Amino acid sequence: MADKSPLFKRRTAGVLLHPTSLPCSESCWGGDVKNRFGTLGKDAYYFIDLIHNAGLNVWQMLPTGPTQADMSPYQSISAHAGNAELISLDWLVEKGWVRADDVLLDGERNIVLARQKCALSFFEFLSSEGGAQTRQEFQTFCSQQKYWLDDYSLFCALRKHYKGASWVDWPAELRSRNPKAIAKVSRELKSDIDVVIFEQFAFFSQWAALKNYANQKGIYLFGDMPIFVGHDSADVWAEQHYFQLDEKGNPLTVAGVPPDYFSETGQHWGNPHYAWHVMEADGFQWWLARLRTQLQMFDLIRIDHFRGFEAYWEIPGDSHDARLGKWVKAPGEAFLKACFAAYPGLPLVAENLGVITEEVEALRNLFDLPGMLVLQFGFDGNTSNPHLPHNHTRSDVIYTGTHDNDTTLGWWDTLGEANRQQVNAYCFNSEDPMPWLLIQAALASVGRMAIIPMQDFLELDGGHRMNMPGTTDKNWVWTFSWDQVEPTLADRIRQLLASYHRLG
Repeated sequence: MADKSPLFKRRTAGVLLHPTSLPCSESCWGGDVKNRFGTLGKDAYYFIDLIHNAGLNVWQMLPTGPTQADMSPYQSISAHAGNAELISLDWLVEKGWVRADDVLLDGERNIVLARQKCALSFFEFLSSEGGAQTRQEFQTFCSQQKYWLDDYSLFCALRKHYKGASWVDWPAELRSRNPKAIAKVSRELKSDIDVVIFEQFAFFSQWAALKNYANQKGIYLFGDMPIFVGHDSADVWAEQHYFQLDEKGNPLTVAGVPPDYFSETGQHWGNPHYAWHVMEADGFQWWLARLRTQLQMFDLIRIDHFRGFEAYWEIPGDSHDARLGKWVKAPGEAFLKACFAAYPGLPLVAENLGVITEEVEALRNLFDLPGMLVLQFGFDGNTSNPHLPHNHTRSDVIYTGTHDNDTTLGWWDTLGEANRQQVNAYCFNSEDPMPWLLIQAALASVGRMAIIPMQDFLELDGGHRMNMPGTTDKNWVWTFSWDQVEPTLADRIRQLLASYHRLG
């Protein structure tokens, strides 16, 4: 809650950057790092050094789970697992877990094959005399994460075995999780299961090391938890009774939003809706387990689409038109009470953007959750617009834009002259250029936390946008390079933070 998280007891500032957007200098690519995504390797540590030198205290990112073909972090195949593509192979070599020649990719740059070779090498290492301590750590990890790891690793092995087919298309005894069939296939696919378990141990080991490094530098990791999970996921397959599904596992209803700022026809996300009455009956155990994993990883957690806990947009499962949906009430108060009872002082931030009603804000305020405000949304001519700085409150998290927005420079480039004059007039007719004008407005806000997308710090235009809601083309692939970082950037940010009393 706002008053319990130490991050909201003082003025702070941070940066929004997904780890995949980091530069990649992994040696396995042999210098061929074009179009390669970031990892939890040395570039992540360099980034922490950069933001530490700039005086920033928060690194916010998107969900870090394994993605599907569209690469959206919001359609993960697991609510618990880490994205294996973020694993640094160099880190594994440096730890002595794998041999250096195991990470050198073949001519096709087959990263999946490299991880399989690393898994074989890792299990050899575990059985060696030098691997005794790591073997103990591995066994502890498997035991502590058993509540999700067993189902996830089997799900991935089956997905590979059935060549990527959705679990609803698997044989009936596996789709319905017949115990004898599950036991049999678990034995048959043990080698593939072991690769997945190795990858998760590697991911979480690297994550723990990176988080420890960040925390020692006074930097807190700010995660993002999507309210919904993907239909073709380990979570839905493993615990189908928690979701609105038919007898074959297909969604009876799916999630989305009605027409809004981002889309005139609404958005059809396709995630299956929860069977909230079943979840409430057992005290929301599914959610408490999910939060347990998130709290291992993050110091602060954003709940994406918070309004769905008050009421959610329910679209018929056989429809692809989001406009055919309807609002359905959810047990938000009972849910949040259970969460805070299990985890007192749970450090949540509510994503309260979009169609927000008085009931949604009442639920958020009942639990004293910080909300989000986005400066790009403020300049519509309405002086009561909550996104305008004079309407901010101390518990708000202030953004120039989010991962769903254009970059601030891209936004500015598309504004008409009248809107530009309105922005300039509001900002005291300052001659500071964009995006720094909006960055300063965010930092000057009374809101205790201000978060700036990395694209804005780098002064990048709309060609560097992370996501365009309602589209499936060219999203989630943006990366920056170190030569885009001006040598004076950290000092420039630090001076602004000092001016607005946001230095740690």
